[in-house]
Amino acid sequence: MSSSKDNMMKRRSFLQAAATTAAAFTVLPAGAVRGLEANSKLQIGIIGCGMRGPWIGEFFERHADSKVVALHDYFQDRVDEAGVKLSVSSQSRYIGLNGYQAMLADPSVDAVAIESPPYFHPDQAVATLAAGKHLFLAKPIAVDVPGCLAIKDAAARANGKLSAWVDFQTRATEAFQGAAQRLHEGHIGEPVCGQFHYYSMPMPMVCKDDSSAPGRLRNWVFDIALSGDIIVEQNIHVLDVANWYLQGHPIKVRGKGGRKARTYCGDCRDHFLMTYTYPNDVLVEFSSGQFTYGFSDLCMRVFCTLGTVDSHYGGDVSVRGKSFSWDGGRTNTIYEDGAIANVKRFADSIRNGQPINNVDESANSNLASILGRMAADSGEEVTWDEMIAKGERVDAHLELPEDGPFHVRERPTYAP
Repeated sequence: MSSSKDNMMKRRSFLQAAATTAAAFTVLPAGAVRGLEANSKLQIGIIGCGMRGPWIGEFFERHADSKVVALHDYFQDRVDEAGVKLSVSSQSRYIGLNGYQAMLADPSVDAVAIESPPYFHPDQAVATLAAGKHLFLAKPIAVDVPGCLAIKDAAARANGKLSAWVDFQTRATEAFQGAAQRLHEGHIGEPVCGQFHYYSMPMPMVCKDDSSAPGRLRNWVFDIALSGDIIVEQNIHVLDVANWYLQGHPIKVRGKGGRKARTYCGDCRDHFLMTYTYPNDVLVEFSSGQFTYGFSDLCMRVFCTLGTVDSHYGGDVSVRGKSFSWDGGRTNTIYEDGAIANVKRFADSIRNGQPINNVDESANSNLASILGRMAADSGEEVTWDEMIAKGERVDAHLELPEDGPFHVRERPTYAP
C-alpha cells in the first residue's frame, strides 16, 4: 500500500511537472511496451473508486475482455471496497492524493480509466498519457481552461500512438447518431435556434461532514472547485450535443445561475438560465436545475428552417419536418448502454492497434460549459475568445491532512 505522506503536493505545481514530463516522454502504445497479444485480456487500472469507478471496471471485465488489475483512490475504504468487488490484490490498491503514480509505473497496466473528481483530471490524464498508458476519461475532463488545454495538448502529442477517449454516452448511441447525421445532411434545412435543458432531482450527500477537507472531497459533486459546478459536471451532456448538432462551439453567452433550493451541502448552484450564440447567429436557449421534484428531462432540440430535431437522453429521439420525418426510437437505457459502447470501442481500438481520440471535441464541450459558468459568475456577456485569453485557473484550496485517506465516512444522507 502506498504511503499518504506525500499527499500535500499542490495541484498547480504537479500539473506543471506532469506537463514537463509528458513533453519529455516518447509515447508508446502500452501493448508495444508489454507485448500485448491480440487475444489476451487488457490490463486496466482505475483512478477513482467511488460509485462510477467500480461500475466502469465491471463493464471492462464483462464487455471488453479486460481485467482490472490496479486501483487508486484518495480514501482507504473506497479503494478497499472496490478491491474486494473487482478482486484486485491489496498490493495493487493505492491511496493518497498522488498514489496513482505507482499504478502508472506498473508496466503490466495497459490502460487507465479515470473516474475521480474532475478537479484532478488534468494531473492524472497528462500523467497517464506521459506514462504510455491508454486513457479512458470521464466527463468533464477539467474544471477550468488551463486544465482543458493541458489535456488537449497531451492527447495531441499521443495522437496515433495511444487511445484517449472521453465517455459521452449520447455520441455512442445510435438514435443520437442518426439524428445528428440527418441534421447535418440538411434533411430539415438550416438550424435557426435551439432549446437545450437539463432538469433532475437533487443528489444525495455522500456524508454529513462537508466542512473539513476530506469531507469536501467525499462530497465533491456539491463543490464548485472540485466539480466545476452543475453546468460543467452534469449539464455538459446537453451542451456537448449542442456543439455536436451545430457543428461548432458557442461564440458568446449571457445568463445567470442561482442557489435557492439545494442549499444543504457545498456551494454549487442549483439552476442556470443562459442564452448561447453559435456561429451563423444561431441562438440556443439553455436552462438547468438540480432540485426538481415531479419533473426531470435532458432535452436537446434544434429548430431548423424545414423541421425539428427533438432528442432526449433517456427518452425519445426523432426528426420531424415539412417533407421528411424519422423515428430514432427510445434511449431509456442510454446511461448504461452508452458507457458499455464506449468501453468496448476503447478496448477494441487498443487490441486492433488503431488508437482513437475524441479529446478535442470533448474539450470544446467542456469549455462551452465553463463559458456559461463564467457568465453566471460575472453577470455579463462573455465571449469564447475572452474566456480563452483569460485562462482562469480554479484553485480548490484543499488542504488535506496527513490522515485524510483514513477519514471516517458517515453513511449517505439525502436532502431534508
